[in-house]
Amino acid sequence: MGPMLDHLSIGVADLDASRRFYDRTLKPLGYKRVMNFKDEASGYGIGPQAPQFWLNLTKRSKASPGSHIAFSAGDRKSVRAFHRAALKAGGRDNGKPGLRPEYHPTYYGAFIIDLDGHRIEAVCHFPE
Repeated sequence: MGPMLDHLSIGVADLDASRRFYDRTLKPLGYKRVMNFKDEASGYGIGPQAPQFWLNLTKRSKASPGSHIAFSAGDRKSVRAFHRAALKAGGRDNGKPGLRPEYHPTYYGAFIIDLDGHRIEAVCHFPE
């Protein structure tokens, strides 16, 4: 299996201002904005890789701190097992296991809200 984390997102109140900030701040590290989803999100990465760091427009609160962490999964079976285990452990469903072709054709993920309101995900990028 590869790295533990696939990508992470932070919630921001002003997406345009945050884009300007991170465009400048991450440039010296070799990162650039490589993906935009309208007025909802932007992803940063190096070269042709999928973005590893995301900005998401959000209304933060104690119930939803605006964070999102995606854990790498070696296969789709592991994504499904993650989802079942998280629900049994007290997490709330935020997206059942399945393909998310809007991200890319083989993006298979499951989404959970943990006990403190953080959004966590397991993702597999490989075909079945």
